[in-house]
Amino acid sequence: MRMGSNDKPTRQTGKNHAFLQSLGHAWDGLRSLFHYERNFRKHLILGAVTLILGVVLQVSLTDWLWLVMAIFLVLFSETLNTIVEAVVDLVVGTTYHDLAKRAKDIAAGGVLLAAFFAVIVGAIILLPALLKRF
Repeated sequence: MRMGSNDKPTRQTGKNHAFLQSLGHAWDGLRSLFHYERNFRKHLILGAVTLILGVVLQVSLTDWLWLVMAIFLVLFSETLNTIVEAVVDLVVGTTYHDLAKRAKDIAAGGVLLAAFFAVIVGAIILLPALLKRF
């Protein structure tokens, strides 16, 4: 943090000036997601379980690409949902507004769509592999 004219720390309000500065802010965002968003942590755990199953079942390279894409799509959707919720809360505060509800519901619906996609991909790839093993 830079010091202002009164030696008080100031917060950055302008653009980043270096790649490492940008990377630090991105890392802070991921830590914030993990720390504050219970659903993000759940998606991470389910993604990790899926990856472990993929290793155990020795899925093909093409299957790996689909699994990883589905996992990241869910995580990305959850990230966008969190952004929408934060911005809406910033704008409306504790005041109820129909458009705020609609924005939050639509963002949550996007996560649900991504999760459905991930379940379908996982079922198509992992169920046949599991049935072969057992």
